[in-house]
Amino acid sequence: MKIDRSKRESHFPAIEKRYGEPMSYWFFQMKKVKEKKYPEQIAFLKENFGFSQAHANALVMFIRGSKSSRRFETPKELFESIDNSQAKKAKEIFSAIRSSHPKLKLVVAWNQPMLKLGDKYVFGLSFAKKHILIAPWNPKVLSKLKNRLAGYEVNKKTVRIPNDWKVDKKLLKDMVAETLKSLKS
Repeated sequence: MKIDRSKRESHFPAIEKRYGEPMSYWFFQMKKVKEKKYPEQIAFLKENFGFSQAHANALVMFIRGSKSSRRFETPKELFESIDNSQAKKAKEIFSAIRSSHPKLKLVVAWNQPMLKLGDKYVFGLSFAKKHILIAPWNPKVLSKLKNRLAGYEVNKKTVRIPNDWKVDKKLLKDMVAETLKSLKS
């Protein structure tokens, strides 16, 4: 079976333009993390270079020579592929959110666990070796909750939490409630 890389390669001009370096530079950067797992490679690009999930996924999957961009069919498969403590923490996070928002469906998108309402993404996670990134789908939520996020490393669209984070259920529920409000407007 021949690898169809054309979809991934279609992202290359936008990657070069947005991040200001030729693809040869990004291929060199990926050599630094070639032995890492998929989530760690994605996190490397997002945290160090500000890559979007779509651009990071396109580059990582191209480098990996994957025949399919989809690695996991179910959240269960995804959780089985990561560190047990992170999987446990992720399940705790999603459980806290879904206790207040039971209509949200846990799915895998871009090889990451996400919560959806109908066809709209609401909240997601991604994993690195020493932390988890939590992401309300609407980055304006981070601005709105800025005071409550003091002490966390807040990026453009994500919040970095340590693997041993004591789950702040109220914060998570409020993030999702704000995101849901933005979907209605």
